[in-house]
Amino acid sequence: MTGLRLLQPEGRVTRTELNPAPPWQLPTSPLESRVVYAAAHVVPVAWADNTPGAPARIDWDATLDFRRFLYSWGLGVADAMDTAQRNMGLDSAATRELIARSAGVAREEGGSLVVGVNTDHLDATSAPLSRIVDAYVQQLEFAEEQGADAVLMASRHLARTATSAHDYRRVYREVLSRASRPVVLHWLGEAFDQELAGYFGSARWEDAASTLLEIIEESVDRVGGVKMSLLDADAERWVRARLPEGVRMFTGDDFHYVDLLDDAEPAPGSIRTHSDALLGAFAAIAPAASAAIQALDAGDHATYRAVLDPTTPLSRHLFAAPTHFYKTGVAFLSWLNGHQPAFQMVGGLHSARSLPHLSRIVELANTANVLEHPERAASRWHALLRVNGADA
Repeated sequence: MTGLRLLQPEGRVTRTELNPAPPWQLPTSPLESRVVYAAAHVVPVAWADNTPGAPARIDWDATLDFRRFLYSWGLGVADAMDTAQRNMGLDSAATRELIARSAGVAREEGGSLVVGVNTDHLDATSAPLSRIVDAYVQQLEFAEEQGADAVLMASRHLARTATSAHDYRRVYREVLSRASRPVVLHWLGEAFDQELAGYFGSARWEDAASTLLEIIEESVDRVGGVKMSLLDADAERWVRARLPEGVRMFTGDDFHYVDLLDDAEPAPGSIRTHSDALLGAFAAIAPAASAAIQALDAGDHATYRAVLDPTTPLSRHLFAAPTHFYKTGVAFLSWLNGHQPAFQMVGGLHSARSLPHLSRIVELANTANVLEHPERAASRWHALLRVNGADA
């Protein structure tokens, strides 16, 4: 088996064995035991002006083919969300085109699609509550016109303007009243976006969670689920246990998803023993994620663990602080696995992680059996080492 060269933090090159291709098989029927969405990234035109502040130029063939790849593994797609670089390089024009094109692919493939709805097209950094409502509704109506279900993302504008939990309840009540079908509410923690600190009106998650639950109770017929991205498994279990019947918990916890999807420790007194999933990590490990859910469908919890447990160190490294740069690792793995022609990202974000950090991704991906074509991945990685003069 071909050796794999790795770069240590001090610059020393080491070698390890390259593992064979993973054994995972495409599903022969729809996944049933969990509702699973992979939050997909975008691929830029490799030779475009992929620098901070430049308009996003998307390689639509590669971007949409990746969504077809996710559908082939039985996963749903969560598009135009933070993994697609909302607020980090994906401008509003590119966002609208992405939603429209992705919705077209979902129709062609018969895949399940949810898309992010936000207020990020507003020019001003802050806005009155009434304008924030209008901005949310504008994006919501566009998403629904494309036939996509919506994820109501956390708004930086609302975080800046709101002065109390009452303001959050008012905005969400008014926006949800305009939804034509149930939406997913997204609680994105400050580890992912520091500008969202104190979202839902409090820095204490217990108080913020109570406000979230009040919002859901007021408009329960308009809420299909909650995606929690706090990287706090106990907080997710607490909220999950209190959700009204029919409202799903979609874990956005890229540290603890293995346990939360098949939970041996549900909240005391709760009959809910698992979350569903809406994860950026699952875009990086799609075949393994699919194989694990296929195992759960067959009632094989041991195989579920055997497949997914080795991916946890990889995911924790991808989402290591500063967590909002996790997109770099997702795109890097996409390049290694042959889903895009170059390691490029809109907004220049491909430079957001160090070479030793990328080397650790290679090492952990090799251990977790998520290098889909190991020889090609090793070749691409070794070429990047050579370009950077680190191929001793």
